[in-house]
Amino acid sequence: MEPLKLIFLLAGAVTLLSALMVVTTRKLVHAALWLVLTLAGVSVLFVLLNAAFLAIVQVVIYIGAIAILIIFAVMLTRGSMDDTGPQTNRRWWLAGLIAVGLFAGILLLVVSEPAASAGVPAEAPGDSLRQLGLALVSVDGYVLPFELASVLLLAALIGAIFVARPPDAASEGGEE
Repeated sequence: MEPLKLIFLLAGAVTLLSALMVVTTRKLVHAALWLVLTLAGVSVLFVLLNAAFLAIVQVVIYIGAIAILIIFAVMLTRGSMDDTGPQTNRRWWLAGLIAVGLFAGILLLVVSEPAASAGVPAEAPGDSLRQLGLALVSVDGYVLPFELASVLLLAALIGAIFVARPPDAASEGGEE
């Protein structure tokens, strides 16, 4: 096996395992540290794909700023982030069903998209950053996955707002 393939497989395995630890660990500080490892693994994958700009952005913005901000937020709100109850509610199966349906839909779109099966060209001639920008907004390029990612981020934002909202007075006081 070639050394680059071995490094790719190792980085992919570390990224997947650390991402799994992010969502399964019970302590928020540990989850934030696993997130840093996950983001570092993704930056290694970017380097292996000859996407140096994305690797630098990954390290500077996601590891250097966002992950550290998350760690500070967790450390500063330690008192309010104590585990006070179960991690699931009665409708967890509905959320799981929706997540599986969304994953299946995205997988179907990616498989049916001809650009996804074409793969990445071996060597990008000229200004690769300019080509990346054009590919992200081109109808023949990656505009569909780019827009899917934006919809996914919007759904995550709405979910975060729903989770962070204060509890209803009716559910707290027992009024109906």
